[in-house]
Amino acid sequence: MDGSGMNGHAGSGRHVPPRLITDLLDHAIAHHADRPAIDFLGRKWTYGKLGEMVEHAAWGLQQLGVGPGTRVGLCLPNTPYFVIFYFATLQIGGTIVNFNPLYVERELEHQIKDSGTTMMVVPDLRLIHDKVQAVARHSGLEKIIVCPMANILPWTQSLGFRLLRAADRATVPHDDLHLTYDQLIAHAGEAAPVLVDPDDVAVLQYTGGTTGVPKGAMLTHANLSANSRQMVLHIGGPTAAANRMLGVLPLFHVFALTTVLNFSIDTAAEMILLPRFELPQLLKTIRRTRPTWLPAVPTIFSAIVEAAEQSDMDFSSLQFCISGGAPLPLDTRQRFEKLTGCRVVEGYGLSESSPILTCNPAQGVVKDNSCGVAVTDTVIEVRDISDPHRVLPQGERGEVCARGPQVMKGYWGKPSETEAAFIDGALRTGDVGYVDTDGYLFLVDRIKDVILCSGYNVYPRVIEEALYEHPDVTEAVVIAVPDDYRGQAPKAFVALRSGSALTPAALDDFLASRLSKIELPREIEIRASLPKTLIGKLSKKELVEEERAKQAEATG
Repeated sequence: MDGSGMNGHAGSGRHVPPRLITDLLDHAIAHHADRPAIDFLGRKWTYGKLGEMVEHAAWGLQQLGVGPGTRVGLCLPNTPYFVIFYFATLQIGGTIVNFNPLYVERELEHQIKDSGTTMMVVPDLRLIHDKVQAVARHSGLEKIIVCPMANILPWTQSLGFRLLRAADRATVPHDDLHLTYDQLIAHAGEAAPVLVDPDDVAVLQYTGGTTGVPKGAMLTHANLSANSRQMVLHIGGPTAAANRMLGVLPLFHVFALTTVLNFSIDTAAEMILLPRFELPQLLKTIRRTRPTWLPAVPTIFSAIVEAAEQSDMDFSSLQFCISGGAPLPLDTRQRFEKLTGCRVVEGYGLSESSPILTCNPAQGVVKDNSCGVAVTDTVIEVRDISDPHRVLPQGERGEVCARGPQVMKGYWGKPSETEAAFIDGALRTGDVGYVDTDGYLFLVDRIKDVILCSGYNVYPRVIEEALYEHPDVTEAVVIAVPDDYRGQAPKAFVALRSGSALTPAALDDFLASRLSKIELPREIEIRASLPKTLIGKLSKKELVEEERAKQAEATG
């Protein structure tokens, strides 16, 4: 493991040469054609078969005019179709645009127009197809490729889907806008070779938009393949055919795109794909498939712990787990590791860095509440927030900035936003943190989340970590609310373990010895659950909007 590059000091030499994303699949097919590549709800495909399906789809896309620079949208849950069209598009020089299937029409339309997506791949699910069809004509879409779910399910489930879920299936019109997957690959031949450069944009990965209008991070073949290789070098890649990656995180999200899809293909591991996170299905799949690797977000680890402590579950197959997307509460990590006997390491990154910048080691010291050391060929700099041209000494808090082969080319069509995202050539993350003497990165908070309370900086993450120390707290979010006296004050939202009788007053007493007076929440609100994004990350946006609405109503 190479943990070089903290606070401005890079390691010697370069260990991550540029590659095409398609090289990963070509290598797996050449050396492991008979190895299982995908398990989807019990139905399996080998690497050899996956290669055939990719080739056929690439030929079909070429017949439609897809070539270098064409933007192809994937609005798909985790299915073999995602893997097929991802590699087929990249093979012939196209660019993938990832779409969240839960987007509403307004969000779909914005991203289609902003990215210049001309072709969209969707499942034959009414919930997804009908939204895309509704915005297609006036957003610039030229073709919708519809993929039948029944064709990829095990035969018993396929029959049930056809017979019992007719209401869920989309009605596909016979018009010039639509094309079915079967029509696309009919009479398929071999796709014509296309010259693709590692510096070409492979994926437009749109940011979450919590800090403004979503922007498309231009991730090149070199960026994404580098991050997969960095993961292999930092953590160690699977070496045996028995390695199985559990893909419950959505592949349209950059965390899963690298840790599940690209990494699995890079190491010829088996991907066990689940179309969405449902705890009973996840536990059933763990029993059936006995996965060895599990990338997840903290809420998934917490849900597994809560369920498994109430039942007899065997997690002995798990060899490695990685947590990302949000800070992993120490209590959750410790309980999961005790329950499973499997180490959970926390990593850190963002869409603009493909995403991994740092990670705790698979072997060696894991520091509590740290997101680890820099991955290979990555430099982490901590810069003065008021004077970002100044790199701070080790141990001082400032804005975390990064350099490395995984850092994006820029934002699609937004040169001014691209310029603002970098300082002296380093990517600005917008996060406040520091690096300790051993090179481990500790995050304090988002710069824009800092609460200005009576002239003091109050960090929500510090309060959240204190809340998680209480054994009855399972979820915690802290936001800023207006305060007539202090300007802003922290407000905490928490969810409790089932059966807990913990009151806000008792929790306030618990925090009194763990936080300064200025950090104590003005109010603690207990809820059954807290809002989350599709990948299971706790979301502040909805809570902030709720508080704004309350404030507006109160002021008339």
